[in-house]
Amino acid sequence: MYYRGLDDFLTRGRAALAEGPVAIVMVEDDAEVDTTLRHHMQSGFRAVLALMPDVVPLAPDLVDTVHRIACDPYAEGALQAAVNRIAAAAPGTWFFYCYNAEFLFYPFCETRTVGEMLAFHAEERRSAMLTYVIDLYAADLDTAPNAVCLDTAQIDRTGYYALARKDPAHHDHPRERQLDFHGGLRWRFEEHVPPARRKIDRISLFRARPGLALRGDHTFNDEEYNTYACPWHHNLTAAVVSFRTAKALRTNPGSRDGIDTFRWHNSVPFEWHSRQLLDLGLMEPGQWF
Repeated sequence: MYYRGLDDFLTRGRAALAEGPVAIVMVEDDAEVDTTLRHHMQSGFRAVLALMPDVVPLAPDLVDTVHRIACDPYAEGALQAAVNRIAAAAPGTWFFYCYNAEFLFYPFCETRTVGEMLAFHAEERRSAMLTYVIDLYAADLDTAPNAVCLDTAQIDRTGYYALARKDPAHHDHPRERQLDFHGGLRWRFEEHVPPARRKIDRISLFRARPGLALRGDHTFNDEEYNTYACPWHHNLTAAVVSFRTAKALRTNPGSRDGIDTFRWHNSVPFEWHSRQLLDLGLMEPGQWF
């Protein structure tokens, strides 16, 4: 299903938003586009929207199942603007957003759908879920010069930390139940990453409501949406495993020539299983068992 742009989709394809959860994938290049879309379809999303330029190909088996929406991914604030427009058209619907070559993992995702997880999360009176963006990178950059390789994907098993998130409206006091999380390639190669882009937390899963707006730092204008847990106990969190930072570091002229490998003594092969992420403390099952 092809749409000439967001206006066309919201006119002809709006019915796809009626029942969530809905995945929004911003396609920036041709890296693992089909794999990304299939992964989220298999996770149980009722609809998958692919915002992508016309020059990027799409596998024949996805043409009739994915809502392909023409988009310029490099326009200023493209993802933020698209997510806000789509979400505004479907209040009450759960949404997830990511880029291509990024994959959502949540506790027990091998046997439970994303809809089942969000139903439980909603019963705990939560309308958003914190996700950690965990960097993936190819083991050998000679054979995978863009740092993308599913078969040899590596992750950092340690090196993650959190800092208090300050509230400038209240004399920089720490915000309640909010933290800025750091680690991965953005931490190890921080000299190549602007300070504003070094944190690895996103509110990637959220329930739309009138007036809600995603901001450029992957947080929302409702501060309760940005919390990692409710006041009375720990809640579910999830992970978005992502080649995006590795790709950027390998394609940016300012960093490409200074990086021969992303591997270090804390690199381990990614097992493509939620158990590994749970064992490493990179997501939290909360009260869901």
